[in-house]
Amino acid sequence: MARIDALTLRQLRALRAVVATGTLTAAAHDLGLSPPAIHGQIRSLEDLLGSPLLQKGEHGVFVPTAEGQAVLEAEAQIAIALDGCARRVAALRSGQSGSAVLGVVSTGKYFAPGLVALLRRQFPDIEVTLRIGNRDTITAALNARALDLAIMGRPPRNPPVVAQPLGPHPHILIAAPDHPLAGADPAMPDELLAETFLAREEGSGTRIMMTRFLDRIGDGQPFRVIEMGTNETIKQAVIAGLGIALISQHTVTDELRWGRLISIPAIGLPIQRSWYILHREDAQMTPATARLHDYILSLRGSFLPSPP
Repeated sequence: MARIDALTLRQLRALRAVVATGTLTAAAHDLGLSPPAIHGQIRSLEDLLGSPLLQKGEHGVFVPTAEGQAVLEAEAQIAIALDGCARRVAALRSGQSGSAVLGVVSTGKYFAPGLVALLRRQFPDIEVTLRIGNRDTITAALNARALDLAIMGRPPRNPPVVAQPLGPHPHILIAAPDHPLAGADPAMPDELLAETFLAREEGSGTRIMMTRFLDRIGDGQPFRVIEMGTNETIKQAVIAGLGIALISQHTVTDELRWGRLISIPAIGLPIQRSWYILHREDAQMTPATARLHDYILSLRGSFLPSPP
C-alpha cells in the first residue's frame, strides 16, 4: 500500500512544475533546483505510490499519466487548503487585516461595485475581491469554497448555507413606452403569453423566476423566449421593441425614471423577493470576513437602488 503519509510538498510541487513546463530542466529552473534533484523528487514520489506519474507526450514534453493526473488534482486541493489555512492564520493573528472574496449574482452588478467601494473605505486593511456571475456560477463557486460571502436572491439548497435577508428585491415586467400593453390595467395572462419574452441564459435566477411565473399564469402553455446574455442587452432589446422581459427592478431603475422603459401592471406582479447575504454553513468565517458580513447587514439594504 502507498505510504501517503510519506509524501512531501516538495515532491508534489516538483510534479506540478514538470507538468507545467514540460521538462525537468525548465521545472528545475522554476523551483531553483537542479534537474537531477527534480528527477529524484519525482522518482521518490512514484516509488511511494507504486505507479508511474509522467510519460512523454508530443514533442517530447512530459505529460501526466492517469495516476499522475489524480495526484495533480489532489495537489491542487492541498494548495487550496493550505492557502485557506494561511489566510485564516493571518486574519487571526492580526485581527484587523485579511481578505475576503464576495460573490454576487449578475443582477446585483448594479449595486455591487458601490458596495465594495464602501467596504474598502470602511475597512482599508481588508482586501475585498468581487466576483460576479449568474446563479449557477455563484453556487458552483460556493461549492468549490472559492467564495467567502455571497449575495443572491433565493439561497441554494446545496451547499448548505447560513443566509440572512438584506432588503427587498422586486421583479417587474418591462416594455417600451409605446408598447400596446403600456396602458393595460392590468395585462391579462393571455395577452402576456402572446408576447415574446427576452430572458437571460439557463441557470440565471431571473430566468427561473420568469419560467415559473409564465407556467403559473398560463397553466403550462408554451411561450416564446429569445435568450440574451446580459441584462443590458435585454434592456436595449426591450427599448427597441423586440419583446418584453421579467427583470429585477434594480436593473432598470434609471430607465424607468427617465421614461425609456415602463412597467407593465399584471396580476401577481411585482414578484417580491429578498436579497440575501450568505456563507457556507460548514465554513467558519475569518475575523475579516465576519467584520464585512456584519457591516453589510448593518446597512439594512441602504446600498440597494431606490425605487423610481
